[in-house]
Amino acid sequence: MRRTATAAERSLLATHVGELRLRSAVMTASGTSGHGAELAAYGPLDELGAVVVKSLAAHPWPGNDGARVRGAAGGSMLNRVGLQGPGVEAWRKRDLPALLSHGATVVASVWGRTAAEFGAAAEALVAGGGAGAAGEAGGIAAVEVNVSCPNLSGHMFAHSPGATGEAVGAVAVALSGTGLPVWAKLSPAVPEICAIAAAALEAGATGLTLVNTMPGMWVDVDDGHDPFAGGLSGPALHPVAVRAVHDCRRAFADVPIVGVGGVGSGRDAAELLVAGANAVQVGTATFAEPRAPWRVAEELARWCARRGTTVEELSGAALR
Repeated sequence: MRRTATAAERSLLATHVGELRLRSAVMTASGTSGHGAELAAYGPLDELGAVVVKSLAAHPWPGNDGARVRGAAGGSMLNRVGLQGPGVEAWRKRDLPALLSHGATVVASVWGRTAAEFGAAAEALVAGGGAGAAGEAGGIAAVEVNVSCPNLSGHMFAHSPGATGEAVGAVAVALSGTGLPVWAKLSPAVPEICAIAAAALEAGATGLTLVNTMPGMWVDVDDGHDPFAGGLSGPALHPVAVRAVHDCRRAFADVPIVGVGGVGSGRDAAELLVAGANAVQVGTATFAEPRAPWRVAEELARWCARRGTTVEELSGAALR
């Protein structure tokens, strides 16, 4: 039977992502835990570092038609959900209060089809919210800018330094004066991710989320030969995420980095931290096991305790 981490062990998980202090280095990943308090039935949301909600546009969006999810080899997954969401205003009224009632630290994620739509989504997040304690605005602790979803038609912002800068810059301008951290969520499917990261940081991002899903495809070889194209996530993505985190940490020594991609165990989380992340997100594992974020946190806490270290001491160890 797995031993539960003690309070002293769990205290080893505390970390900073820039100026934002988190009780735990383990968060949920956007798109995998819903828009609100859906995971509260499986564990205390106030024990997680943060709940990162599914990406929101300024307006409601239906997402893609047809099949949206398909299993891939080794427990990985392809998805083409297409950023379905209620829009920021409806989310603030319906879902944000539920999250806050559970004591969750809330990271909102925004997207748009144009840079102006990114800015509009960010403006709607904080409209009437004002700046609150600890730099929060309307109960939101940070904003993640999803410039890297592969499941929309058209050009992906994160494939171009210029387009990335425009989208991130629009969000940074919209949030100026709120004190909210702005994390740019980037794609691994680029020749040089550090060049994209540099553009995001120059445009006003205060941190990086590395990485989003990677474009992939499944083809039916038996009947119909219909292809299913979507974003690849899960264990197959993990080494790619580790490399992206390592390269960006080497390039940007002091920039806050959140590592995400195939985290299914405490050891996976530790690998991203050692590579240079300040915190991690658990995503695809949650679909098969809704308690996965809590289990990963417990495993990471015990892993740190056995080695007499903390998350903050562990961060970037591979580069020292």
